[in-house]
Amino acid sequence: MLAPRLRRRFRGGSTPHTPHAPLRSALKLAYDDHGSGPAVVLLHGGGSGRATWSGFAGLLRYRRIIVPDLRGHGDSPRAGEYPLSGFADDVVELLDHLALDEVALVGHSLGAFTAALVAQRQPARVTRLVLEDPPAPPGSFSRARLVLSGLALRGRAFDPRALRSAVTQLRQPQPDWWAGLRRITAPTLVLSGGSRSHISPARLAELAAAIPECRLVTVPVGHRIHSTAPAAFSAEVLPFLCPDPVSGSDVPDENRSEGSPP
Repeated sequence: MLAPRLRRRFRGGSTPHTPHAPLRSALKLAYDDHGSGPAVVLLHGGGSGRATWSGFAGLLRYRRIIVPDLRGHGDSPRAGEYPLSGFADDVVELLDHLALDEVALVGHSLGAFTAALVAQRQPARVTRLVLEDPPAPPGSFSRARLVLSGLALRGRAFDPRALRSAVTQLRQPQPDWWAGLRRITAPTLVLSGGSRSHISPARLAELAAAIPECRLVTVPVGHRIHSTAPAAFSAEVLPFLCPDPVSGSDVPDENRSEGSPP
């Protein structure tokens, strides 16, 4: 049987409806938490929110799934400013709050940059790392395409300053982030959206080469692979997150439902 879906939501610090929460080293994020088993944390991209992972999260059986809104997005607090390090601070605080010593991290875009930063800081804590079309500064972005992307984000619940700030910082050299990639010890999967994405495939090849145990896969559908091509995304990510070299499944024998394949 499937593990029961226990949805919990935690909001700490200032209320999410406060336009500008006081800046702290870390903000307490709003998040959903359901399922049981090894923990998987899903981090959305800039201008998006945790609902973007609803389809993929439903496929993660026998896993505890934690899906936060990043600072400045959805129900999470707004901040006075948005340093890139602050997004990682918030995620680490959430992991501490949940007493999670080991997690798999899956991130898209800004969430992928953040996931990589967490994995650099706390390599022993991250068991597997999935980076979906991550921005790899400098020079990853096309200004024209970012304008078009911004049009598609209208109507979503996020602080526009969070996205503008992230884009501005990601256009600048980030030598410490690049140097830190070699500290990642988790098996890593990097997904590129190919030439249809505003993220340079060549830059992602450099990124993948900088991580000690990393595989690069191209799904040529553009930046938002998990929503544009969910089947292709799941076909790559699910076996990576849930490997079982014996049976090809992450489901223990005693937990298989009647009639499920061996």
